[in-house]
Amino acid sequence: MSKPSTVLAKRVESQILLIRGLRVILDTDLAELYGVELRSLNQQVKRNARRFPDDFVMQLSADEAANLRSQNVISSSGHGGRRYLPYAFTEHGAIMAASVLNSERAVEMSIFVVRAFVRMREALASNQQIMSKLAELEHQVEGHDASIQELVEAIRELMEPPPASERRIGFELAASSEKGSAKSR
Repeated sequence: MSKPSTVLAKRVESQILLIRGLRVILDTDLAELYGVELRSLNQQVKRNARRFPDDFVMQLSADEAANLRSQNVISSSGHGGRRYLPYAFTEHGAIMAASVLNSERAVEMSIFVVRAFVRMREALASNQQIMSKLAELEHQVEGHDASIQELVEAIRELMEPPPASERRIGFELAASSEKGSAKSR
């Protein structure tokens, strides 16, 4: 892929959002990518409603739109922004939109949209592999922690001085009277 293509694919990738557990691109971003007016895109979607089942395109709820507005993804309606709830297109919906728009730019840009979705899927798969390895390591470390704790306790037991014995080791000198008699000889 050439450098401008890579930059464009990354730009498209940055416009992909996670809504309702699906990766989607908003109608405003898709219209911009395809080089058409937003109303033209939405008009074609409505005219070709049979081509856009629920798993291809969905209209956001008021809460979802408000959440996106708070994240500055879509403009506020109080500032001349949208007057209706936006649509979100899945990967398949974006491709279908390119086919119903039937413009050269839409077809060309749909390739970048597909590549962006594919790269995100690959990144997600890679992240899941990393997360599974991390969970496995955590499980192993938990097992090691118990073993290490047992070793530390055993070392502490070995470091404790032995209990004092009542029995003395060595020679005992006789009482002081015997010392005196030994000196007089």
